[in-house]
Amino acid sequence: MSLAIEINDLYFEYEENAKTIDGISFVIEKGSYTTILGHNGSGKSTIAKLIAGLLEKKSGNIVVDGIELVEETLYEVRSHIGIVFQNPDNQFIGSTVRDDIAFGLENKCVDPNKMDEIINHFAKEVNMSEFLDHEPTKLSGGQKQRVAIAGILAMAPDIIILDEATSMLDPKGKREINELVSTIKQEKDMTVISITHDIEEAVQSDHIILLNQGKIESIGNPDKIFQNTKRIKELGLDVPFAYQVSEELCKEKLLNKTYINQEMLVNDLCQLYLKK
Repeated sequence: MSLAIEINDLYFEYEENAKTIDGISFVIEKGSYTTILGHNGSGKSTIAKLIAGLLEKKSGNIVVDGIELVEETLYEVRSHIGIVFQNPDNQFIGSTVRDDIAFGLENKCVDPNKMDEIINHFAKEVNMSEFLDHEPTKLSGGQKQRVAIAGILAMAPDIIILDEATSMLDPKGKREINELVSTIKQEKDMTVISITHDIEEAVQSDHIILLNQGKIESIGNPDKIFQNTKRIKELGLDVPFAYQVSEELCKEKLLNKTYINQEMLVNDLCQLYLKK
């Protein structure tokens, strides 16, 4: 198993004797889509910032693509990671979409003769080619996140972290960004880490790390994590909509199992209907 991230006995606190991250350990496989899930204040966004070197750990080890994150390796580690934040306005630098995608390339000293080709390529990847000369701050929420993702992808990171990247979007915008991220992961074999409290997003991932008050509550695939719906609710999280619907259908004896994936539920219901 090839690892993108290794976290060993990690501690962090914003205030003395108030542990935000309390001795957690986990690994993330290369090429996987992992969700770090938890209620507000559980420590999930803090983990993202620690992995990216935006916060300094109190103790423990963080290893990114085989490189231990210490002061001497900070910039090398960051070159492997791209992070998209909750509010894309905080990431915009350029006066146009083109300038904004170019900013990271300029920092990496990319040949100016190759820059236009790269910018056009990644703008097309996120369906924003026609907006290259628009001002980023005047775009819709979903379009802004597409631009932020294009800017990250242009720098060719091995790992992309989405830190509550869809929390400010409407359902349509969330769906578009989630579909985009899934497509990018498959095409580029990138490691994707999603920091969220959105259950419907978590259902789409390969693995979930469930946090509670700075500690790991459980780790597993979505089916395993959402088996204990009572505990999920106790942690202040919702239960997947597909589970709620299928649970009610089971009570009416119209189904004999529950689902967490909405698409699978719809497909199986269609098959049952056609058989009748």
